[in-house]
Amino acid sequence: EATNDERLSTLLNIMAVSLVAAFSCRSSLVASRGLWAPSSSAVHAVFSAQTNLCSAARSSGFCRRKWLSTTAGVNNDDGDLVFPLDPTRLEPSQSESLTDFGTRAILGEEHDMLRASARRFFQEEVLPHHDRWEDEGQVSRDVWLAAGRNHFLGMLVPEEYGGPGGDVLAASILWDEQGYSGAFGPGFSVHSDITVPYVLHNGSEEQKQKYLPGSCDGTMIGAIAMTEPGAGSDLQGITTTAVRDGDDYVINGSKTFITNGQLADYVIVVCKTDPTVARAARGLSLILVDRDTPGFERGRNLKKLGLKAQDTSELFFEDCRVPATNLLGEENKGFASLMTELPQERLVIAGLAVAHAEACYEWTRDYVKQRKAFGGTLSELQTVRHKLAELKTSIAVARSFVDRCIQLHLYGKLDHQMASMAKYHCTDLENRIADECLQLFGGYGFMWEYPIARAYADSRVQRIYGGSNEIMKELISRSI
Repeated sequence: EATNDERLSTLLNIMAVSLVAAFSCRSSLVASRGLWAPSSSAVHAVFSAQTNLCSAARSSGFCRRKWLSTTAGVNNDDGDLVFPLDPTRLEPSQSESLTDFGTRAILGEEHDMLRASARRFFQEEVLPHHDRWEDEGQVSRDVWLAAGRNHFLGMLVPEEYGGPGGDVLAASILWDEQGYSGAFGPGFSVHSDITVPYVLHNGSEEQKQKYLPGSCDGTMIGAIAMTEPGAGSDLQGITTTAVRDGDDYVINGSKTFITNGQLADYVIVVCKTDPTVARAARGLSLILVDRDTPGFERGRNLKKLGLKAQDTSELFFEDCRVPATNLLGEENKGFASLMTELPQERLVIAGLAVAHAEACYEWTRDYVKQRKAFGGTLSELQTVRHKLAELKTSIAVARSFVDRCIQLHLYGKLDHQMASMAKYHCTDLENRIADECLQLFGGYGFMWEYPIARAYADSRVQRIYGGSNEIMKELISRSI
């Protein structure tokens, strides 16, 4: 007879008691801070228990999991929502491992719960199948549906459109955990944090109702098609056209290197709708093209150096006729929409890069502690210890910068310059970390069965997509 709110309150009380019990039973003194902090194993245990409680409650129909960082926010004197830091949380570099639970001042306990659930998801739903997906060149739709059931897709989408109703802090947890897993086959971030926001921020109510619920439950996979054979980082070089013909647009052209291209149920196509303007950017528009639209063909699933389980495709449009109502936003204002969304895209790439670098470091640290050489382990050699000290310091600095960029994005203040700095610096670092860590693995680092080999191959493209790092430096230089 209890109401839903009463049931939820009971669950939260149980979770709070279990958290206190774990902290009391499994604690260790953090001498440098003079604080009592739970051990990582205790935190993982209690968050796993909480995840199970939430899962059971969600399946019973009265508790839907959501991660709203705004619950930790307070209103200042001006009425603005602010997100105070938690000074009791250690930074990753102070913890036992860079991937430990319960770290980073910008996060809270609700994010730790999300992290525990996401980590389990990647360990149980992604990693066991990733080798097969690499052979097949794409992931299965089942993993998208599983992600949807766990509310890991469309994190930024409000509940009214079927989303979890979270924010960029919650979304960043998912970037972290995919980076920690080293399994980049599922193009979740391209779908959730790059493609879906265009519909959310520019779509009509009809478009939102059509595309957002399916994008959040995993039944619809999205892609965005910018790059062309002759136009990469320079979006003004786009030649794909969309000509108005009565109540339709007729699209002709081709795109390449499109993530989720084979699996996508809808594609946001960047087209030239006004070829007469002096500046090409002023004549670009965004148009939604559904999977089965006549005249829309998928080319081959491209074979790549890395990201072998992620489908990356050529797309072809030949007299592809779509309703004019598929225009996303205003006609000829597509470039402005792209510029608005690109800082988040570059932040996503930076977040993935730092998390991947942290994982590379931890894989390598574990390896050198076990690998025997010269009468001891590799970790006993000063040159190896000093190299790891250099890498850890570089990662810690990058993590702090990315966390600050995430905060700025929460307030809507992440600009192109900061996003470009984060993208270029963190992906350069990711590549350096993968390279130097692979070297410490020796010959085993060259074997595909070791995650560091995958990391070396997968990280290379990070410096290219989302705007090459050379373009990032050009954007930064405009403020000098």
